[in-house]
Amino acid sequence: IMETGTLQKFLEDFRMQNKAVFILGATGETGQVLLREILKRNLFSKITLIGRRKIEFEEEAYKNVHQEVVDFEKLDEYASSFQDYDVGFCCLGTTRSKAGADGFVRVDRDYVLKSAELAKAGGCKHFNLLSSKGADKSSSFLYLQVKGEVEAKIEELNFDRYTIFRPAVLLCDRKEFRPAEWLTRKFLGSLPTSWAKDHSVPVITVVRAMINNLVTPSDKKMELLDNQAIHNLGKAEDSTQP
Repeated sequence: IMETGTLQKFLEDFRMQNKAVFILGATGETGQVLLREILKRNLFSKITLIGRRKIEFEEEAYKNVHQEVVDFEKLDEYASSFQDYDVGFCCLGTTRSKAGADGFVRVDRDYVLKSAELAKAGGCKHFNLLSSKGADKSSSFLYLQVKGEVEAKIEELNFDRYTIFRPAVLLCDRKEFRPAEWLTRKFLGSLPTSWAKDHSVPVITVVRAMINNLVTPSDKKMELLDNQAIHNLGKAEDSTQP
């Protein structure tokens, strides 16, 4: 875990660069928290949400957030929506129970990959992907297989910097009720902290790890942060407070 002063300097240096960012999946639990934390830290000169519908915000803090409404089935027609961003965050995703097997593959693989392709063509330098613990393109489980396939295909796009986050079960209070996740969270909550930590992570910790990694200079083209690395990097949370 880096020293507080070092991270604070990285944050200040990053702010001075006046970069532009887009977020995919800003209506999801991780995307919502990510947007809030980015705004709180005043990290970017331009913030754009790319999604299938416009989000209504009441808070003053969101007044300068741009929004691009796209049809994910016709993304090629919206190439301009992905133009001229330095950084991209993809928190896009659904579940098999909600969308069916075909719908899940379409969202978590096809939409994500096409968005990454357009971002690359539009000049994005640093692409950040929210994936999942256990992602493996050769897995016999559809969810993990799709996550692994997307990770590999985006790597082939050759971004200047590509960061993959593989959290375990996300601990959050979802507006959308997912019975399997709810039961898992209840189970993990009854276990010793050290064991639960290996198999879960709070959404806020994931987001803080994303931000801390973002502002930290790196010469690696591809970074893969597993659940333990996310916990470690997210611990530097206090130093990122404005």
